[in-house]
Amino acid sequence: MKDSSGEILIDRTDRKILKFLQSEGRLSNAELAERVNVSAATCHRRTQRLFDEGVISSVRAMVNPDQVDRAALVIVGVVLDRSTPQSFAEFEDAVRKLSFVLDCHLVAGDFDYFLKIRVKDMADFNRLHGEKLIALPGVRQTRTFFVMKEVTDNAPLSF
Repeated sequence: MKDSSGEILIDRTDRKILKFLQSEGRLSNAELAERVNVSAATCHRRTQRLFDEGVISSVRAMVNPDQVDRAALVIVGVVLDRSTPQSFAEFEDAVRKLSFVLDCHLVAGDFDYFLKIRVKDMADFNRLHGEKLIALPGVRQTRTFFVMKEVTDNAPLSF
């Protein structure tokens, strides 16, 4: 439901649904309804509305990187040689095609982009860096940060 200005209205029940789905996306509708304290039909209707309105974009599994040989987390700062809409678009289109890049963010400051990458180890990153990252369109400089400890990652949004 939207208000008169077009803003999506999220009430307390919707917030509870979002909270539980972020922490346990595999809950059945019946389990979710019980936790939110609404009927199964109401819960289904509200959850479907949250999907339809784009509040929930997807529900997916969180894979343990250690268990799939991707234990090393690397953050890469990227500086492009030009700051034009075309150079940004070319870089972004190329990055979207790289399956090892988990996140790509255009940022303000000393870098143009930050990339979040998961790899097997430093040698794996070194190979990807030499073959893929520095070959991205417009890349002038990269600066690599190997994460020593993940304090929090993919934390749920709070409301």
